[in-house]
Amino acid sequence: MTRIVTGLLAAVFVLGHVAASFAVVRIGEDRGGRIGTYIDKFEAVRSSGQSVIIDGLCASACTIVLGTVPHDKICVTSHAALGFHAAWDLGSNGRTVINSEATHMLYSMYPSAVQRWIKQRGGLTKRMIFLRGRQLADMYRPCYLDAQASSAR
Repeated sequence: MTRIVTGLLAAVFVLGHVAASFAVVRIGEDRGGRIGTYIDKFEAVRSSGQSVIIDGLCASACTIVLGTVPHDKICVTSHAALGFHAAWDLGSNGRTVINSEATHMLYSMYPSAVQRWIKQRGGLTKRMIFLRGRQLADMYRPCYLDAQASSAR
C-alpha cells in the first residue's frame, strides 16, 4: 500500500511540474506600480517556468518582465505596448521627483535591444515612451494566439 501511495504522489508531483511549465501569464492592461512588487512577481514567474504573453499595455514597473523572465519565455501580440519612464518618488512637497538610482537599476535590467531603443529616444525621463508594433515585434517573438486573444475580448 505504501508503494502505491508513494507512486501516486510521485506521479502527481511530476504531472504538476509539467503542467506548471506550460502555464501562461497574460499581461493585458497593466499600468505598473511599486518596483519591488513587480520584481517579486516576475521572479516567481521565472522560477515557475511559466511563459508570458504581452497582449495589451505593460507600462512602468510592469516592464521589469523584460529583464526578469527569459527572452524565450516572452511573446507579444499585435495589441502589445510597453510603456517606459524614469522611476520616481513623491517629494516632500507631494510632487514627483525622479529617483536616479532606481531609474538606472530599471534601465540596467532591460535587454540590450530595449536599452538601445530607449537611448535613441532620449533615455528614461518623466515622459512615457511606448514600444509597440513593428519595433516590438522585431525584438520579441509573436504569440500565435493573436486570433484567440482578439476573439476573447
